[in-house]
Formats: sequence, structure tokens, C-alpha cells
Amino acid sequence: MKIGTRILHTGNEVDPATGAVSLPIYNAATFQQAGVDGFGPYDYSRSGNPTREALEAIIASLEGGVRGFAFSSGMAAISSILLLFSPGDHIVAGEDVYGGAYRVLTQLFNRLGIETTFVDFTDPETVRRAIRDNTKALYLESPSNPLLKITDLRVMAALAREKGLLSIIDNTFMTPYLQRPIEYGFDIVLHSATKYLGGHSDLLAGLAVAASAELGDRIKFIQNAFGAVLGPQDCWLLMRGIKTLKARMDMHQQGASRIAAWLQRRPEVKEVFFPGLPGHPGREIHERQADGPGGIVSFRLQTEEMTKRFLGQVRIPALAVSLGGVESIISYPVTMSHAAMHPDHRRRVGVTGDLVRLSVGIEDPDDLIADLDAALGQA
Repeated sequence: MKIGTRILHTGNEVDPATGAVSLPIYNAATFQQAGVDGFGPYDYSRSGNPTREALEAIIASLEGGVRGFAFSSGMAAISSILLLFSPGDHIVAGEDVYGGAYRVLTQLFNRLGIETTFVDFTDPETVRRAIRDNTKALYLESPSNPLLKITDLRVMAALAREKGLLSIIDNTFMTPYLQRPIEYGFDIVLHSATKYLGGHSDLLAGLAVAASAELGDRIKFIQNAFGAVLGPQDCWLLMRGIKTLKARMDMHQQGASRIAAWLQRRPEVKEVFFPGLPGHPGREIHERQADGPGGIVSFRLQTEEMTKRFLGQVRIPALAVSLGGVESIISYPVTMSHAAMHPDHRRRVGVTGDLVRLSVGIEDPDDLIADLDAALGQA
């Protein structure tokens, strides 16, 4: 079956006990056991919950992995995966990763003796040169947040295998509907499921998928020991959101493609970042490894002052953090998604005061363009 059909038919969509086509929410903290010497499949919801287990099986199936894990937020998923590493280990990460990932690597895990070097993952030789004897993993996004840089996933997975490293990718922007990194050799796939997988800006969730049983066992130990698990009600909401992923992503992409092309023609706009545009660096690589450009458009206006005025005039998109909801969300990375990034690092990678990130919702693109047009006219 094609991925659009598999989203609805993973083998985990029907309750085996009753045949219900909507899995129940098991609001249970603990489970009665038959005796002290033999436990059933569930004992305590931190360790396992039937609703969470169904969600975890769904995301593992969609990503083509062996085992899935649901966490209380995207950062809980990222942080839990980083607990695979030990003092003295080194990670090579993308230089323009999400600001929350940058923050946890530079302000928390560095205190635990885990070092990180941030480099441009669009250049494989730069990544290769950054690898040390104590390097344990490559950590990246493609497309990256917020500049939508494209990394060749086959090349990075091969480099990681050559050097004996874990390959970890945040696949939030693409979702498994558009990109499945395990198919290209990645070991771990991460999602802020708050975004496109949930799709309605009404839950916080993070997901991880392991490509091997051995790695799945290691992550399961961390999930249970650290305890940042997703509650059953949010698991159910997330499963419901995933059911409409194809329909929503198709609409997001259609709107984003029109808006990106329109922005390119505007004199107020200095630069547009969107993998679907003919001149986008890495477009050919992206089209080989993904099934569409996604729904995020980033762009620069002529000045920082114009950018701030423009953001004060938009009416349909919500000026807010986050992305991937049915409603359009426009954000200012300098003070929002990448506020935690050191100012010097922000400037070096191009996250500057003239940059806007637009998560295109499922509104009529004509209305969005009219609203953006009016806001640019008053900027």
C-alpha cells in the first residue's frame, strides 16, 4: 500500500478487544496483576499503556522502523534520545537546527560532559572533518529549521555507518508521509508531533522511532527510567490527528507552493527559502529523498524594521511559536524558535532580524496571499 493509505491502515487502528475503529483511551495509572511471580503485559503506565502502545506501533510502521516511542513533547523526545550518550562523547550536529535542540545541547548536555560541534550538513566533507575519535552520532534536520537547507540523507547515513556512528534525524517538517529517513539508512527518527502529526495545535507530543531492535531496547530503557512519556489522552488525540495527515499535508504543500512563488515576485522580499522553488539549493537532492516540498516557507524582507512592521500587520496567520497546525502560523525566529541560540551563532548561520518563517495552513491560498499583500503594502 502507498503511504497515504498506510496512514489509515497500519494494523493498529482497530481495538482488538471490541472491534472499535477508534481505540479507547486507557486512563489507568496501574494494572492489576494475577500474582507476584507473573505480571501481565502492563503494570504501570509509565512503563506501558495500551493507548500509547498503539500510537507507538503506528509511528514505527509509518517510518519503517522496528519500534516507536511517545514522549510528552518534542524536546522530551530529543532529550531522551540524547541520554543514549555518556560523558566524553561528541556529537556533530547541523548548524541551523531548531533552537530548542541547540539549547539543550549547549546548556544542558554540555554540563554532562557531552560535546557538540555544529557544522553545515549540506557539505559532507565539512561533516567528515568534524568527526573525532570520540564522536558518537550525527544529528540533523532536512529540511532544516528555519532556513530549509537540504542534506543528502543517503550520504549522511553512509558516513555514519562508515565511522560507526548513530545517525539521528528530526523529521518534523516532512513527516513520514513525505520522507522516511530509515529507508536511507538512518538509525533514529525524531518528531515534534505537536506539529504536523497532531496538526491542530491542541497537544504537546514527541515521537522517536528506532531502526533496530537493539537500539529500540536501549531507548525503551531510557523512556521507562526517565519517564517523560505521553499521557493516554494526548496519545489518542495524536492518533486522531495522524488519520488526516495526508489530506492536510497535501493542502499545506499546495498553499505553500503558491505563496512561495508569489513571494519571489515581490520587491519587498529579498530571499525566499522553499524546497519546491526551482532555484532552491539542494532541490534535486530533496526531490530524490522526499515526496514533496512541505508546508514551510521562510523569507527575508529588505530590512529588519520592515519585517517587524509586516509581522504587526498580518491578520490571518497567527503570530506565534510552533508550526504545522491547520491554521497558518507566522513566526519571527530571532525571538521565537531560535531565541535560545547564541546571537553570534544566529548571525553566522543566517537567522537574522529580517527573517520570517511561515507555516502555511489549510486556508484558501487566495485569502492568505491577499492578507500578505496587504501587510507588505503597510510595511
